[in-house]
Amino acid sequence: MEREIIKKLIEWKTSKARKPLIVHGARQVGKTYIIKEFGKKFYENVIYVNFETNKEVSEQIDESIDAKYIINKLELFYGEKILPEKTLIFFDEIQANERALTSLKYFCEDAPEYHIIAAGSLLGIAINRENYSFPVGKVQMIDMYPLSFKEFLIALGRENLIKEIQKHFESNERMDNDIHELCLKLYRTYLVVGGMPEVVKTYLDEEKVIATLDVQAMILDSYVRDMTKYADASESNRIIAAFDSIPVQLAKENQKFQYKVISKGATSSLFGPAILWLKNSGIVNQVFKTESELPLEMHKDLSAFKLYMSDVGLFVNKARYPLYQIDLSTQPTMISMGPLTEHYVANELRINGYETYYWESNGIAEVDFLIQKEMDIIPIEVKSNIHTKSRSLDLYMKRYHPNYAIRISEKNFGFENNIKSVPLYATFCI
Repeated sequence: MEREIIKKLIEWKTSKARKPLIVHGARQVGKTYIIKEFGKKFYENVIYVNFETNKEVSEQIDESIDAKYIINKLELFYGEKILPEKTLIFFDEIQANERALTSLKYFCEDAPEYHIIAAGSLLGIAINRENYSFPVGKVQMIDMYPLSFKEFLIALGRENLIKEIQKHFESNERMDNDIHELCLKLYRTYLVVGGMPEVVKTYLDEEKVIATLDVQAMILDSYVRDMTKYADASESNRIIAAFDSIPVQLAKENQKFQYKVISKGATSSLFGPAILWLKNSGIVNQVFKTESELPLEMHKDLSAFKLYMSDVGLFVNKARYPLYQIDLSTQPTMISMGPLTEHYVANELRINGYETYYWESNGIAEVDFLIQKEMDIIPIEVKSNIHTKSRSLDLYMKRYHPNYAIRISEKNFGFENNIKSVPLYATFCI
């Protein structure tokens, strides 16, 4: 599948300031596949080391983390010459070998001519352990996420729609109604399928949404296995409990994460590390409340946040949404589409590189997302259907007078009363 991250990998390869690269992302977002494909396409050969499965090489690196020593050992083990600029060295699941992670510092300092990429599903967990020596300042890092809706359209062979969507986003001109409805239909399919590569491939192969459910369930099970494997018993129980509470947390009228929802007597001191584990593993996206002041990051409230799962399809599966009702053009009022739609928008904005926040005013008004673009704070209101009246957004605009606001909904493109109307399927254009 074509992934946007390839462009970043090419930029890294050609950069004069290139350092060893770490690709971080949740399990099964496609890191191993895309890095191998990148190596095959842009290098003469690839040396692939998986530190979870290749114990022999792992033990060799434990002996010394000198870069030239490692190069020599890899050449002997794989029987291939490692050439600067022409060979890609790929350290996979690098969190399984602390010394290998530290060795990246010496590749940066002593052997910068070698191209080396490291990846790890639970790297965010590993580098927060006290015994890990992370090569700060000696590596570049990029995050990898599930397929965005744009990448989903590419996988479906609908690149023509991407150009059409982008054109109307920039011009604010209405989309032809038939194409608009087609894009909404594909968007609803994406809500159910999500962006995990194996799930998308299953959908493409089977051409049935229902075929993806078992694959999603297996991925969710693998997440739980990681929680029990990489945390002690008491911590893993808290991580699982916090993870299982996400659908309930978002079903509340006040979607702020509340520890008491997990269990009676639960506190931030007990479950705060569990939330951090979920965030560092890439499984969840944490969105903090903030004041509408620049910079947003400096004014966020660390005690008030929402948790969204990093893949919308996995959330649909975990929350047990009735799939046939998501697929309807007009959802019955019994379906809680708000949390699902917010999941989608939160993840699309994060994939586009935004830190997302939300704004709330004394319990009387709430704007779903705030993003910062240089010196502008842009409020974003999310609606799951065509009904777009929003007292909260009106209050925010009267109070803070932003240059413009964005309303994401099922309505067509447009710009009125300083509000840019963006259809849900065009969120990737923001």
